[in-house]
Amino acid sequence: MNIFVINSGSSSIKYQLFKMPSTSPVCVGLVERVGYGDASITHKTYINGEEKSVTHTMPIPDYETGLNEVNRLLSDPELGVIKDTSEIIAVGHRIVHGGERFTELTQITPEVKEELKLTFQLAPLHNPSAYKGIEVAETIFTNAVQLAVFDTAFHQTRPAKAYRFALPVSYYKDYHIRGYGFHGTSHKYVSEQAVAYLNKPDAKLISIHLGNGCSMTAIQNGQSLDTSMGFGPLSGLIMGTRTGDIDPTVIFYLVNELGYSIDKVSDLVNKQSGMLGLTGFSDMRDITKAINEGNEDAKLAYDMYAYRIKKFIGSYAAVLNGIDAIIFTAGVGENDAQVRQLSCEDMQYMGINIDKDVNYTRSPGIREISTADSPVKILVIPTNEELEIANQCYARLKG
Repeated sequence: MNIFVINSGSSSIKYQLFKMPSTSPVCVGLVERVGYGDASITHKTYINGEEKSVTHTMPIPDYETGLNEVNRLLSDPELGVIKDTSEIIAVGHRIVHGGERFTELTQITPEVKEELKLTFQLAPLHNPSAYKGIEVAETIFTNAVQLAVFDTAFHQTRPAKAYRFALPVSYYKDYHIRGYGFHGTSHKYVSEQAVAYLNKPDAKLISIHLGNGCSMTAIQNGQSLDTSMGFGPLSGLIMGTRTGDIDPTVIFYLVNELGYSIDKVSDLVNKQSGMLGLTGFSDMRDITKAINEGNEDAKLAYDMYAYRIKKFIGSYAAVLNGIDAIIFTAGVGENDAQVRQLSCEDMQYMGINIDKDVNYTRSPGIREISTADSPVKILVIPTNEELEIANQCYARLKG
């Protein structure tokens, strides 16, 4: 069963093709800088154990051009993995925000598309792009079922005491202002991997997704109980360019005393802050290099980043009434041993004991980096949002 997964960003298209039930993709690709003259596409195929790859730069003014080029590569005489689009049974779309309406995998119909438009105001940078990806995919993969997977859906199991804000009730009832949470597709995938690894269906887990965007989730019985991101993806942990949690009074001060416009404040807290604002770099590899060169600002930023994670570990341990395992995932979580160490050290009172040597040893797959006698397991689990989307689509189609 050929399932094609599309992850449309504000100026990019990530994609993978799976021949389910195999969990290994037969092709993966990335279209970058959509809307720019120097856009590029990288397309890789994996057939009979052989990897082939092509990268080229070309004008890609819109999503239609980009996906048509992807379609050409999918059936290319040399690189092709299908004969034509009729072989694609389903297309799975990653949608960042589903609001309160979309709480599970949803087949895309004209009625659903109209409802999706209502979520644009909740995720103005992401949902319109995903919607455009859906519209284009419908014209290319005409025989396929179009399915939507929502990043917010996994967090719909949280109780009201966790997602409601202490605003007048009308703001929730009339305007749906509440915490939604994000990275749900990633948190769901790695938590299921952890449950299988631990052989403990009711495991109490803290999932830590650290990429350019960062979030943490408290999980038990496979359900999200709380998560660090809220109404939008700004709250919680310190991120690549976002502040994470900040005293709202700072916003009032910037507007009322320093004369900032709301747009300027939004740009500041979303795009100019976080590790970028603290160090001048948003990539942890650059920050690590700066630390090694004696940059004190970079060292403080690293300490702040890990300190915030540690605070949330304590908070979510209280929510869960204990922890069976802590999961580190995504680009920083999977690759930055120093962040993992700083986040978990000096927490022996909670049964968290990291093995510093094992932590710095790389190996594929799930890694256990806690000491042998640690009551709480510390796991590094590679995330795979595209596979999670494909799995959900496959489960729906096979009934």
